[in-house]
Amino acid sequence: MKVYFDHNATTPLHPEVKKEMAEAMEMFGNPSSMHAWGREARANVEDARKRVAGFIGAGEDEIVFVGSGSEANNTVLSLFICATNQCIPGTKMRSTIITTKIEHPCVLETSECLAHRGARVKYLDVDRYGKIDLDQLESMLGDDVGLVSVMMANNEIGTFQDIETISKMARSCGALMHTDAVQAVGKVPVDVNALGLDFLTISGHKIYGPKGVGALYVRKGTPYCPFIRGGHQERGRRAGTENTLGILGLGKAVEMRQLEMAGEAERLGALKAALRKGIEERIDDISFNGHPTDSLCGTLNVSFPGAEGESILLYLDLEGIAVSTGSACASGSLDPSHVLLATGVDAERAHGSIRISLGRESTMQEVEYMLDVLPRTIKRIRDMSTAYIKGGTHAASR
Repeated sequence: MKVYFDHNATTPLHPEVKKEMAEAMEMFGNPSSMHAWGREARANVEDARKRVAGFIGAGEDEIVFVGSGSEANNTVLSLFICATNQCIPGTKMRSTIITTKIEHPCVLETSECLAHRGARVKYLDVDRYGKIDLDQLESMLGDDVGLVSVMMANNEIGTFQDIETISKMARSCGALMHTDAVQAVGKVPVDVNALGLDFLTISGHKIYGPKGVGALYVRKGTPYCPFIRGGHQERGRRAGTENTLGILGLGKAVEMRQLEMAGEAERLGALKAALRKGIEERIDDISFNGHPTDSLCGTLNVSFPGAEGESILLYLDLEGIAVSTGSACASGSLDPSHVLLATGVDAERAHGSIRISLGRESTMQEVEYMLDVLPRTIKRIRDMSTAYIKGGTHAASR
């Protein structure tokens, strides 16, 4: 049996997305060209822009198509070096950025880079569930803060942040507000105006769309500096010939999310609850990571002391089950998850954690198969361990 439980890393193309992209394969015109071929491509790009904008309550001219969620996040953060150095005409913006210790690596690594280039970066702590401390945020805010960047839903543990409240706090002191909503858009309703956002990041391949395309929401009138220069595309905000097929696929993916999201959330919530209950009943000495209720309906992160996450992943893979040990962008790293460490999980438990992320095609039959395979996998790994001790008894002596 083949079971794909790694939807937070990437999702398969929705059949309707695949169909629409296949039908448009002959559309090769450059959207910037004025002839018929170019106008056809431009019309498709603008139709997709309308769909994406409508899905998050934005205006069409507030959507910038980009190559990925990482590019969108880099664009927002790098804006503050441009502003500090007055690359944006007539603008001298504050150079302090506030973010969290559990952001995606594309935010954390870019923030570190900007700190070496003159920006000041402050990092918010999180509690055991991955929630930021609003009092700490309040203490960090001031007239030096230009941007607050807090992800809407964490990619590893699924915990949601109260973006509306955070946004109000940021804007009350004159700071701009950005949220990496890559894991949230398409899974929960998102309205940029209700949330009070200035920037929001979307990625196509997280919502059953194609890879290599994303979108950045930029509130009209917000200071902006292109991250990629060299052309007039995207109203001068992102140079480079538009990925017409990718953009079209993103537009269709958004349309399908609009139709399926609500029903899917309820179904995935039930599958997650069954999976969590089954793991609790069948495996001793475990702990769940992330908020128990205020989290993504399809994300479950579990620690298994005495079993390395990589070993669990590989043994499950041999049984036809795909899971993750954390962020796909950190694959190959021997370091424990920075997200779990930030929540207070010790290094050993962090190393023994896996992320199970369900999707639109996940079934109860797959959950039951997982609950059959996982307990014996953990037992097998623990029995081979020379270090695992539960209740003062070495695993190999039981």
